[in-house]
This record gives sequence, C-alpha cells and structure tokens, in this order.
Amino acid sequence: MDIVRIATAGSVDDGKSTLIGRLLFETNSITADKLEAIEKASKRRGVDYIDLSLLTDGLIAEREQGITIDVAHIYFSTPTRKYIIADTPGHFEYTRNMITGASNAQVAIILIDARNGIVEQTHRHFYITQLLRIPYVVVCINKMDLVNYSEQQFENVKAQFNELFSKANYKDQVLQFIPASSLYGDNISSQSPQMSWYDGPPLLQFLESIEWHTLETKFPARFPVQYVIRPKSEQWHDFRGFAGKLSSGTLKKGDAVVALPSMQESTIEHIYRFEEAIEQAEAGDSVVVTLASEIDISRGDMIVKKEQLPAPMKELAAQVCWLDHAPLKAGKNYLLQHGSNRVKAKVTNLYSSINIVDYQTIEGVEEIGLNEIGYVSLKTARPVLADTYASNRHNGTFILIDEGTNSTVGVGFIG
Repeated sequence: MDIVRIATAGSVDDGKSTLIGRLLFETNSITADKLEAIEKASKRRGVDYIDLSLLTDGLIAEREQGITIDVAHIYFSTPTRKYIIADTPGHFEYTRNMITGASNAQVAIILIDARNGIVEQTHRHFYITQLLRIPYVVVCINKMDLVNYSEQQFENVKAQFNELFSKANYKDQVLQFIPASSLYGDNISSQSPQMSWYDGPPLLQFLESIEWHTLETKFPARFPVQYVIRPKSEQWHDFRGFAGKLSSGTLKKGDAVVALPSMQESTIEHIYRFEEAIEQAEAGDSVVVTLASEIDISRGDMIVKKEQLPAPMKELAAQVCWLDHAPLKAGKNYLLQHGSNRVKAKVTNLYSSINIVDYQTIEGVEEIGLNEIGYVSLKTARPVLADTYASNRHNGTFILIDEGTNSTVGVGFIG
C-alpha cells in the first residue's frame, strides 16, 4: 500500500490543527475513547462543537497559546493509501522545524484564512515548498464559512497566490486550490453543498489521486550502502549482500552497476526484500542486493547504474538552512553527512542570504544566523557522491554536524 507524506503549514488561527483533526475524523482514524475525551475537553472550553484541533496540539504550550511549535507526525489511512502528516509550525522562529519536518513530503498543504488572504507567513511557507521542491502543493483556502462561502473571495485569494507563484523558480509544482471549512467539514472528504460553484475535488479525493510514486522512480538510481551482510551460518556461508534503502530510481536483476567511489563494475544478481527475492526495487524500498562478482564495497559507498553515474564532488555549492544559535561563518569546520557517508568539510565562502518573505537576495553577508537560509561553498576531505538537488532531491541533500557537540547545525541543498 502506498504511503503519502504530507507537510502542513499555516499562520496562527488559519485552522491547521482543526483541518488535520477533521481528516482523522472523516477517515475514522480516531478511537472512540479519544473522541469522547475530545468531546469532554471541548465542553470544558465552553464551545458547542467538537474541537478537533485538540487532537494534534500535543504540547501544553501549544494548547495554551493556540499555536503549533513542535513537528508532530500524525498517521491515518484510507482503504487505498496510508498517510503521514508532518504538522509543522509556521512562525519564523520555527523555520528550521518546518524544513526538517517537510523534507520528505510529496505534498504540502498551505492553509490561508479566506478573510485575510495571503500574509507574510504565506510567502515563507511557499518559499520552503520551493526550496524542498515538493511536487504537489494544495492551497487550502480555509474558513470559507466566515465569508459566506463567497466564490469572489475565493477567486481573490487564488489570484493573490498565483501572483506569488509567478515569482517562483521551480515551475513544475502542481497547484490545487480548494475552498474549505475544516470546522464544518466542507470540501474535506466530500463536495460541499455550500459551494456548488466549486467543481474541483475535495481535499481527500485530491490526495487519493496524486501519482507521486512515478515521479520518484524517474530520478537516477542511487543505492547508498548502509550495511554489508555476511551471515555466519553454514547455510549462507558464501552470502555477501549489501543492505540499504534505494533513495531514488529503480534497480532490477541483471542491471549493470558501478560501485562508488572505487568505480568497480558488476551486475545485480539478486534483490531481496526481507527473505523474499524480487525482480525489481523502487525508490523507498529497503532491500539487500547481491552482485555477480566479488568487489570491495563498504558502508558509505553507493551502488548506481552504469549509465547514471554521478560526478564525485569535493567542492560543493549549496543553499543551507542554519539550525544552530551560533551563526555559520566562513572558515569553520564541520562533519558533512550525506546519506550514510560522513566526511570532514570546511565552509570556504558565504555568498548571500535569502529574505524568504520577499525572495530578495542579500549579498555580501558575513554570517548566517538561526533559521536563515544562505548560499555557501564547502570543501570536503574526500569526494561526496551526490547530485544537485534540482536533478535528484533524494541525493542532493546533506546535514552539517558540529564536531564538538555532535549536534546537527545545518541542512544543505546542493546547487
């Protein structure tokens, strides 16, 4: 069964937590005892409806302030698909939380209050979907009940967002505009009789229809080796397999492959998923691969198709989102983690930072602070087997680790 990963973002009081709660409610993903508890909590708050936002705001500070702070992962399913929602915060001070929470998403849901239209945070949320190259973006114009389900107001907000999209660099995103009221369930799982003028799909129907998997398999095949399997048993005495998760593309039996960085060649003899032998692995599959010839491969190496070789890089240009309170400065050394490969790296230059509200570039910066995004260059101690993020979003990212504290301090997107 397919798993679709969704990232949500919205400004304060746009109804994001209520929308997620409504999705859980409409898909029967709430247990009876939890629903009863939510009903009682809603009555204690003095409201005459079930406050579904209480399902997702887990931290005490979130419930008290009515905002989302931490990234929460919420699970629900339909008969055809499983869904994982990364409920990400939208405030500037939590930019790092949104980027890390949305990094694996195939769909982003951006909520906009129908009364207010696009606000400053909408620019930030959309920029991050562009930075991460999330292929599908649902612009959910929420709280339509508070504007009397006005088609004109929906079109006004839609026009504002289309103007924002005209400034975007990544034009391959699929945009879907949906007018909704998450409080009352309008256009969440079924068409709303209140908005007969809207002829598009409700939210859940759109999520069910997207073909995200075909996009993942179009990227070049990249299989980072996480572990070499050599069973110490008589039955599997000569077995030598390479375990990992196929980050992109496809691999099948008989494919001519190259082991990087050694550049030794072989062909795929077998592919195993658990104990089952399969003919082909696709992006996202965790598998064990055996090769027809004995070649030296260890953790951190990568198996790729012979006709899809990446260029090993020792000098990287990248956009970096900074996650640490201590700012990023040129000349500092870090550990660069790319997949299962970890190398020493030095920041050689800071070129500019990005104002993610108006998308303007600020040249000549001397440091990049917490939650800021900038363009940098790095030099690594040995080659990194990466692609540019534009050509392969699954093999074009890395993290930076502080050697002293072992903390993750930056997320990078290779340019």
